[in-house]
Amino acid sequence: MIFGVSFMSNQRVQKPTLTGQRFKTRKRDEKKVFDPTQFQESIVQGLNQTGSDLDAVAKFLDASGAKLDYRRYAETLFDILVAGGMLAPGGTLSDDLTRTEFCLFTAQEDLETMQAYAQVFNKLIRRYKYLEKGFEEEIKKLLLFLKGFTESERNKLAMLTGILLANGNISASILNSLYNENLVKEGVSATFAVKLFKSWIHEKDIASVAGSLRKVGMDNRLLELFPANKRSCEHFSKYFTDAGLKELSDFARNQQAIGSRKELQKELQEQMERGDAFRDIIASAKEEMKKNNISEQTMISIVWTSVMSYVEWNKKEELVTEQAIKHLKQYSPLLKAFTSQGASEILLLVKMQEYCYDNIHFMNSFQKIVVLLYKADVLSEEAILKWYTEAHVAKGKSVFLEQMKKFVEWLKNAEEESESEQEEAD
Repeated sequence: MIFGVSFMSNQRVQKPTLTGQRFKTRKRDEKKVFDPTQFQESIVQGLNQTGSDLDAVAKFLDASGAKLDYRRYAETLFDILVAGGMLAPGGTLSDDLTRTEFCLFTAQEDLETMQAYAQVFNKLIRRYKYLEKGFEEEIKKLLLFLKGFTESERNKLAMLTGILLANGNISASILNSLYNENLVKEGVSATFAVKLFKSWIHEKDIASVAGSLRKVGMDNRLLELFPANKRSCEHFSKYFTDAGLKELSDFARNQQAIGSRKELQKELQEQMERGDAFRDIIASAKEEMKKNNISEQTMISIVWTSVMSYVEWNKKEELVTEQAIKHLKQYSPLLKAFTSQGASEILLLVKMQEYCYDNIHFMNSFQKIVVLLYKADVLSEEAILKWYTEAHVAKGKSVFLEQMKKFVEWLKNAEEESESEQEEAD
């Protein structure tokens, strides 16, 4: 009996097994399986029916969005519209799936046709706003797949991308894909960029293109379309000028010059902070001038800005003049090194005028600074007189001309006396 009770007890504590049991899953907890096949068949069938009539294509896509899951299969949708079917990694078409012959890549290779296709995409994205992000991601992907496409397919995609950029359908940040090392190395990026920028500028203008590039920080990266051994302003300029894009070449050259000037200004300020000898600063600056083809006029502007940015100025007007005179007296040899030409002196005077106007505490300092730099042989009387009579700018004109009146009269009298003494000597 004891054995029997023990046996029954063991039977009772045995854990039940779940083998063969079924549990119902709530409908809302079920995950849809990602299967684009049926979606693709529906889109391909519709495109085959509409054929090359792009107005009919746009209407079909508009209506289909209500029945088909565009949000889930956005990549599939865009692959079909561009390449005729789903794209495998690298840009080849997946062999086992349905395709259509009515797509961007099989269309005519001309700007008018690409503009019509751009309208199809524009209407689709305006109707289904949630496709915007997916469309931009698709363009980025397609650019990375460029090596997998034919030359004609690349040309069509480049023209379309340029038009979409001009219309504001996509951001210029998509150009990041063109800086892919392999695309750059094989020259694909530069060739594609020519077609892209031609259609972009054709739709808008270089000012609009420049604005879009600046907005996403691409304005200083254009040279990266070329491999390191060809990444120079000269090569870029020749390549794009020869391709009929001189305005883009000029823009890139200007951006490069701005970049060089910023770097040079930064270097100058660092040298001043370290307390480097003037002869070393001057030698370094002149080397940069030669290397980057920077004129003396540009250089004096950089030096003036660097010298004036280097100090934390007193906010009291009565003290700032004294501080400025002391500071500029110390740095006058640096300014003198880059005012060997009359045009450089005039530019310096204009920069001084603008600075004193823009920084209100300096409004009464202008004349004293001019006199200091005249005595330090940075400014000549000819340059000062020319600035006074014709070369000044509008900023604070009446205030500064009034300040300079007595000094200018003194300069004129000194000049007349000098001429008179010269005549007597002769």
